Amino acid sequence: MNNNDKINKLQIELNYIKNPRYKESAEVIIGLLPNYFFEVPASSTGKYHPSFSLGDGGLLRHTKAAVRIAYEMFNDESITGAYSNNEKDLMLIALMLHDGLKSGLEKSMYTKFEHPLLICNYIKENQAKTKFTDKEINFITHVISSHMGPWNTNNYSEVILPKPESKFQRFVHMCDYLASRKFLDVKFDNDNNIED
Repeated sequence: MNNNDKINKLQIELNYIKNPRYKESAEVIIGLLPNYFFEVPASSTGKYHPSFSLGDGGLLRHTKAAVRIAYEMFNDESITGAYSNNEKDLMLIALMLHDGLKSGLEKSMYTKFEHPLLICNYIKENQAKTKFTDKEINFITHVISSHMGPWNTNNYSEVILPKPESKFQRFVHMCDYLASRKFLDVKFDNDNNIED
């Protein structure tokens, strides 16, 4: 899968971004994601995600659902009016990338518990290929790092993930959390795009 194919799979979500420099930079990072991100289920066991995020392309559909939840809330100023347009754009980008290395840089059979930190490091390592400033990279990685919320420890890892503390971290975690709830049923078309 080439970079353009990867970008096309998230084109609808990228079009939510208002800042053209942010959009261009997000496309660069999306193009660098491993192919498996666009192909695997959101949950390696199937226990923790709704049916739409299982099977081929499930992780991509989970990501799209999380981004769409954020986008819909951004359209309601009574909920998210305190965020600037740039903050909204950066949170959308963070949601597009939050599970980008869920199975590691090289695909492993199971989810890598430390995947929030893996993708944060990967984004930082590739910053020079983008037009993101240090402050913008820090914002994106800050909100991604804590997206697991209270599930920040694991019996099989010594890593302790940060918990959400800022309003931006809490918002990104909330969107990811809602996209993983089994009672929500999001309808997708044959191209893995959300049906309206």
